[in-house]
Amino acid sequence: MKPETEFMEGPTQRQRDVLDAVLRLLVEEGDKITMASVARRASCSKETLYKWFGDRDGLLTAAVKWQASKVRVSPVDPRNPDLQSLTESLEGYARDWLKVISSDTSIALNRVAIGHAGTGKDNLGAIVLENGRFAMAKRLKPVLEAGRNAGLLCFEDTETAFRTFFGLVGRDVQIRLLLGDWPGLTEAAIAEDAARATRQFLALYGVGKSHSVKHGRK
Repeated sequence: MKPETEFMEGPTQRQRDVLDAVLRLLVEEGDKITMASVARRASCSKETLYKWFGDRDGLLTAAVKWQASKVRVSPVDPRNPDLQSLTESLEGYARDWLKVISSDTSIALNRVAIGHAGTGKDNLGAIVLENGRFAMAKRLKPVLEAGRNAGLLCFEDTETAFRTFFGLVGRDVQIRLLLGDWPGLTEAAIAEDAARATRQFLALYGVGKSHSVKHGRK
């Protein structure tokens, strides 16, 4: 069964409430989550869940997308972006991503997905990868390419540039969180880490210094 078109175009407030219930249950119950348990927590019928999301994989996919949507990308003028708007967009993305991955919800979701990877239990690993990391890359890559087109950034491969930025932001934070360590991600620390990662990225790929030679186009 496929989800109805209404959800495909974006969740309603009621559907968002249901997805929040799914995420809370993942924190509390891990992979024991079922359509019945979600229906009870969200005070709706299983029939409604099947109508909206199709099946358990569809429900989990929607929940992952909802969680990943909290990592926002501030738009830049694709025709003529300036360094300030590019910097603000990168820093905002980095802040949001660090806030999301350090939440109890994301930690629980990723732990379950990793535990299921390669076991054949369900498609949660693929769902998290496709609708989390890959989806977030699709949202940021146009910003990177706009910066390159404006002569602010210089790189040959967008995926490589994105992975570099992603690595500078994340460092060892996510693996430490998954293993139960808390790397001190306060609001102030997150803002500082986001600014630092953006400065480092611009030092590597920004135009105007020796970086333009190292990463220059052919």
